Amino acid sequence: MTAQAHEGVKPAKKRFKIDYHTFGPLVALIALCILGFALNSAFASEGNISNLLTRSAFIGIIAVGATFVITAGGIDLSVGSMAAVISGVMIIVMNAAIETLGTGVPTVLLGCAASVLLGLAAGFLNGFMTTKGKIEAFIVTLGTMGIFRSLVTYFADGGTLSLAFDIRDAYRPVYYGSLLGIPIPVLVFALVAVLGWVLLNRTAFGRYCMAIGSNETVARYSAIKVDRIKTLTYVIQGLCVSIATIIYVPRLGSASSSTGVLWELEAIAAVIIGGTMLKGGYGRIGGTVIGAIMLTTIGNILNLTDIISNYLNGAVQGVIIIAAVWLQRGNLGHLNIFSKTKG
Repeated sequence: MTAQAHEGVKPAKKRFKIDYHTFGPLVALIALCILGFALNSAFASEGNISNLLTRSAFIGIIAVGATFVITAGGIDLSVGSMAAVISGVMIIVMNAAIETLGTGVPTVLLGCAASVLLGLAAGFLNGFMTTKGKIEAFIVTLGTMGIFRSLVTYFADGGTLSLAFDIRDAYRPVYYGSLLGIPIPVLVFALVAVLGWVLLNRTAFGRYCMAIGSNETVARYSAIKVDRIKTLTYVIQGLCVSIATIIYVPRLGSASSSTGVLWELEAIAAVIIGGTMLKGGYGRIGGTVIGAIMLTTIGNILNLTDIISNYLNGAVQGVIIIAAVWLQRGNLGHLNIFSKTKG
């Protein structure tokens, strides 16, 4: 074919295409904020934004841990019940320590230490039974969800465990305090998110999580210690639950069988909305952060307006989860790291 024949052939223009998987959650959050302001100008007030971000911190921190579990192909349904039993034990420990340590910082630190130890132990228990016990993660965490919820109900004798008033003054700043005008829970959330992003995207551990979630069999043949990595993801989840609990307890100063109800749904929703693949193999900490803020924003807008009852918050979240998973369907193939071949 002659050169003249080619002259009339124009190169195909690249069509501009938005990557909804990457930018979709951010675009949705911006749209929600615009909607919230349009419905009620109080939405954009400093007090409301501060409250919104503070309330996002609990679910957001837990969701960061859930990102590792889901990226590695697992699931944890016990986080809400885990938070409840950790809250109850923290209160029991601090109330018992007042006589010995007083009502100051040492007692609070003891309660925080108990929270971290319990979170690590509970996470390890879930991970160990899943990997070494060869039991499906869904079954394991469904079982521990019931166990943890029953334990806090037993400790509270069917009622409510309340933190002694004498210790609340020393503990209140953990939730109600601020640094440079930024609420402490928001700062903790930001720190956990940054550390989570580095761990997932800049370390071998993060690459191993994605490899295991993408294809566990191939990961084993690649000399990745699958059981160890998967167990560590549950330990990280437990640690994140304990951190969230530490900043949650001073908010109400109590714990009961209703503490943390549906937190597992919100954490998983935040992860999926943020773009992490429910089947594993790909995770996005940044997306998880946006997802957690989105969920809180929805509830906040429903509280500020009477267009839709805030009792339908769970229904709205359910619709968003289904929509997020549906949007992921077209992205599963090219994100499988083991499907890439060299040309």
